[in-house]
Amino acid sequence: MSTLAWAIVVVAGFLAATVAGTPVIRGLFKFVDWQTQRAAARREAAVAGTGGPELVDLRLERAGRDMPGGTWIGLLERVGIYSCIVAGFPAGVAIVLGVKGFGRYPELSTPDPAKSERFIIGTLGSLLWAAAWGALVSWLR
Repeated sequence: MSTLAWAIVVVAGFLAATVAGTPVIRGLFKFVDWQTQRAAARREAAVAGTGGPELVDLRLERAGRDMPGGTWIGLLERVGIYSCIVAGFPAGVAIVLGVKGFGRYPELSTPDPAKSERFIIGTLGSLLWAAAWGALVSWLR
């Protein structure tokens, strides 16, 4: 592969792994909240003997409002993960995740479990998304 073609592949993969990852992770949060709502509505209907589901609070969405900067942190996390994999330094992924965990620890040590859930779901979603793009670009090399 020529140098120009390789550069285009790396930049395209970078944009897909980072910028395109933001709506994907937001969609993941909405999907998890929606599944939680459905499960709560089914439990409520089973207990009450009614079929009318009552919507529950969207926990992950609420937790996101309580944790400002999450979008930027997730974007930077995906930049780090993608870059480490494409550069051939997969151990760097552990460093990226460790820095994120230490940085968010004070916010996560609260009694609200939704914040921890959002952190874990977002981190794993971002990890899988960025790693998949990094692996694809590395494979194309």
